[in-house]
Amino acid sequence: MNSGLQPGTTAEITVKVTSDMFPAFDGQVVHPVMSTVSMIYYMEMAGRHVILPYLEDHEEGCGLAVDIKHVGPAVEGQEVTFRAVCVEVTEKRVVCEVTADTTRNKVGVGTFTQAIFNKHDMSRRFQAIQEEADTK
Repeated sequence: MNSGLQPGTTAEITVKVTSDMFPAFDGQVVHPVMSTVSMIYYMEMAGRHVILPYLEDHEEGCGLAVDIKHVGPAVEGQEVTFRAVCVEVTEKRVVCEVTADTTRNKVGVGTFTQAIFNKHDMSRRFQAIQEEADTK
C-alpha cells in the first residue's frame, strides 16, 4: 500500500433509501425500511473508499470480516450517511469502524475488515477455482 493510510482516515457516502432496499424474502417485503443487507453493502462501500487512494497498481482489497449491528430503521426517502473510519492498518489488513446514520437516528454500527492482496495472484487463484467448478 502507498504510504499515508493511517488510523483516522475517513470516507463517507450518503444514499437515499429506495424500495429496492427493503428486506424481501420469496418476493414478499418484510418491512418498508432499509434492509440489513443493503446497510452492510453501503458500509462496505464506505470502507472501500478508505483504501482506494492508497492501493498500489498490483493490489486489491477484499472484504474479510464484518461485525455489524442494525440498530434502527431508515424509511423510504430518508438519506443515510455511511461513514468508515480506519482504526487499524497492517501490511495485509485494514480495519474500519463503520456507522450508518440518518438525521433522526443511528441505523447501524460495527467494523469492516478488508484484506489487501496481490490482485494478479488472486486472479490466478479465482481462475483455478472456476476451472475446477466448471468441470463438475
